[in-house]
Formats: sequence, structure tokens, C-alpha cells
Amino acid sequence: MHVQEWLETVPAVAVYALVGVVIGLESLGIPLPGEIILVSSALLASQHGDIDPVVLGASATAGAIIGDSIGYAIGRKGGRPLLAWLGKKFPKHFSEGHIATAERSFEKWGMWAVFFGRFVALLRIFAGPLAGVLRMPYWKFAIANVFGGILWAGGTTAVIYYVGIVAESWLKRFSWLGLVAAVLVGLTSMLALKRKAKRAQPVTAAE
Repeated sequence: MHVQEWLETVPAVAVYALVGVVIGLESLGIPLPGEIILVSSALLASQHGDIDPVVLGASATAGAIIGDSIGYAIGRKGGRPLLAWLGKKFPKHFSEGHIATAERSFEKWGMWAVFFGRFVALLRIFAGPLAGVLRMPYWKFAIANVFGGILWAGGTTAVIYYVGIVAESWLKRFSWLGLVAAVLVGLTSMLALKRKAKRAQPVTAAE
């Protein structure tokens, strides 16, 4: 079952809780599809009045900030052995290469890696625990965590919600032609992102 179809079967309160918990666990360092859940929920909110986009955005923001904070505390206490343990448990996400890439980002950008890491799937999982492992001053982490969480979670909810409203209205006007155009745009975007990712892979490997 598609994520959005499944979300339609649960009450609004459960959707808020699910979004907050999944994003919180992802931010804590557990590889979960937080972004997919958030986008699907925001689209659902644009089509069903039962789900309040403001409450949804607040739930996502709270989950992001709290999860990252817990991840920071765990990383600070666990140190390097924690990263080694995560590498064994989740080799796909916490491989030595991924950890090295994330560390280089932290060394280069500092607290901004936490802020902008919200918008990058890999760094979103790493940011909290790695900031703790690298002993980033908590006040720097907290500022980047709060503002990054608000901008990513709240911004994503708002953008997807309004895009969903506009798209629904547009598709009603143009029927199947609009649907075909939307699918083509989506496929083009996906292929462009895949091409960009393939170009980036050799650069990461060379580093």
C-alpha cells in the first residue's frame, strides 16, 4: 500500500504522532523514511480538511528538534565506538565512507552542517549523533538544530501543502492532460537528480 493511501486510513491525531515519531527517530540516527512520511502527510492535508497543516508542521518540527537533541546526547556519550556499532547494525547508511563524508562536512562547515544537513538525507541521519561525537559546543548545535528543524520541517510542510492545493485545482481543470504533464515533469526531475548523483559519486570516491 502506498504511504499516502495508508495515512488516509488513520485519524488525524495518529498522523501527527506518526510524523513526529518517525522524523524524531530519523533525526536521532535511525534510518527511517522521515521525508517520505512528511511529504505524504502534507499532500494528504492539502486534500483532506481533517488534517491541520499547522499542527502537522509543528509535530514534524518538534520531532526533528527533539530527535536531533537526543542523537547529540547519545553521540556525545557513545563517542567513536557508537559509530562503529552503528556501522555494523546499519552498514548501508553508516559505512566508513558515509561517516568520512559527513565528518568532512562538519570539519568544513561546523554548525552549518547541522543546519543544512536537514535538507540532505545522509546528513539528516548523521547530524545529531556526529555533532555529539565530535564534541560540537551544545549552544552552537542547539541554534543550528532549532532553526534547521523549523525551516526544513515547517517549510517542507508549507510548500508541499500549497503545491498539493494548486495541483489538485489544476488537474481538475485540465483532466488527464494535466496528469500526463505532471508525470512527465516528475520523471524529468527524477532522471536529472539521478544523473547528478552519478556525477557526484566519483568525486566522493576520489576524496
